[in-house]
Amino acid sequence: MKFLDQAKVFIRSGDGGAGSVSFRREKFIEFGGPDGGDGGRGGDVFVEAVAGLNTLIDYRYQQHFRAKIGGHGMGRNRTGAKGEDVTLRVPVGTQVFEEDNETLICDLTAVGERVRIAAGGNGGFGNWQFKSSINQAPRRANAGLPGQEMTIWLRLKLIADAGLVGLPNAGKSTFLATVTAARPKIADYPFTTLHPNLGVASIDTHEFVIADIPGLIEGAHEGVGIGDRFLGHVERTRVLLHLVSATEDDVAYAYRTVRGELEAYGNGLDEKPELVALSKTDTLTPEERTEKLAALRQESGAQVLALSAVTREGMTEALRALRREIEALDEDAAAPDPADAARWATPPVEAENRSAAADDDGDEE
Repeated sequence: MKFLDQAKVFIRSGDGGAGSVSFRREKFIEFGGPDGGDGGRGGDVFVEAVAGLNTLIDYRYQQHFRAKIGGHGMGRNRTGAKGEDVTLRVPVGTQVFEEDNETLICDLTAVGERVRIAAGGNGGFGNWQFKSSINQAPRRANAGLPGQEMTIWLRLKLIADAGLVGLPNAGKSTFLATVTAARPKIADYPFTTLHPNLGVASIDTHEFVIADIPGLIEGAHEGVGIGDRFLGHVERTRVLLHLVSATEDDVAYAYRTVRGELEAYGNGLDEKPELVALSKTDTLTPEERTEKLAALRQESGAQVLALSAVTREGMTEALRALRREIEALDEDAAAPDPADAARWATPPVEAENRSAAADDDGDEE
């Protein structure tokens, strides 16, 4: 299945049905009066996050969605039926924007989330609604209100626990294929990966999702290469694994290049916890290995992992390091806010004073 992470869609909710002009006409009933029913409400347009989808490719082949109009009112005070709704089923992690592609309407981050983005028009009143003491036989009814129409953008941001970043040919796809069951395209030339890939890694009975995105080059935020649009797929990750290829002449410069693109992209990517790894270490001599690890450690200011998909060196350690970071962030999120705890806690001194005051009152009695 082809990967598509952005789609432009036109939607329109249904018009409300028209009210009816009708009068009760039955034998032996002289003054029947008005009995025209109201029109039904037009159908709504919903967007719903469902399981089993990881692309917006369906919206490349159909871009127009229209809900049904409401049924018209009928005699005998019969109200028209509500128009049939339309539901756009999208992958988890989809954001819905207005036509300007900047104003966020909703963000669907869990299976089953359902949001109404266009309400159907109300049905018109039938003539029975206009009956009064001075107008016993109204001969007018309302037309239904029109539905809403708009153009929206659907933008998919994959939901993963860890994201892989680095220059082209840094070994990101190879790492993903080694530690998960994913099978991304792997070849010895730049930009082999043209769309994000997801894989589920398992380590020590724990599982987490890893996202691999196309490589970044200097100037990607200005559109160089294939740009930095795919960085949106690692916005939701909790930790980044930054891979630097051991085949780079200057590993420090390669690290700085990617960090610069993350900072230029913004949206908090440059502030996420990051693990740094030197990949393809099987291509180095012991002296080159020591030199490049030291240079990368000095540039990043962090401990550097040594990885090799060929010998599987460092793969288990990398997965355990990622798992520790994810679990630490989960614990921080679950921990209560100290400020809230202090706000509701009773100061010991005040508690003692209240207790002493109660004892004094008891003695006086």
